[in-house]
Amino acid sequence: MSATPATEALRRAGIPFTPHEYVPVEEAESTYGEAIAALLGVDPARVFKTLVTVVDDHPTVAVVPVSGHLSLKSLARARGAKRAEMAAPAAAERLTGYVVGGISPFGQKRRLPVVVDRSLVGHATVLVSGGRRGLQVELVPGDLVALLGATVADLLSG
Repeated sequence: MSATPATEALRRAGIPFTPHEYVPVEEAESTYGEAIAALLGVDPARVFKTLVTVVDDHPTVAVVPVSGHLSLKSLARARGAKRAEMAAPAAAERLTGYVVGGISPFGQKRRLPVVVDRSLVGHATVLVSGGRRGLQVELVPGDLVALLGATVADLLSG
């Protein structure tokens, strides 16, 4: 496995993780995460996507299960803000240093506030992007929350 800024950030912090490599899939965005979960043989509820948003003009990262949909209203509320919207893909790439489909919450070019969905902490381990398409890293949720200084909130719609 070649190192990425995400895996290097985890190593520097002394956080244990397990890399999971796979052949990237070309799927509709709504099924991409579920396809990755199927390829890796894990419950989609344990695989989390990293979404770059803008909350009251401040870039913010939301981490939600691939099987769920982010409620922008809930994200704004969690940040004590009035509104939230998805960042444009080019802006997400510029802010994080990663390409869309491989954005990791770790090792981003610029440290952004992170809010994770509450369901994350209910698992023994979770998987998030390792910083490139075709790489997920598995780790303990508490390590993810602590390293990122993340806020835990209910972020899913419906």
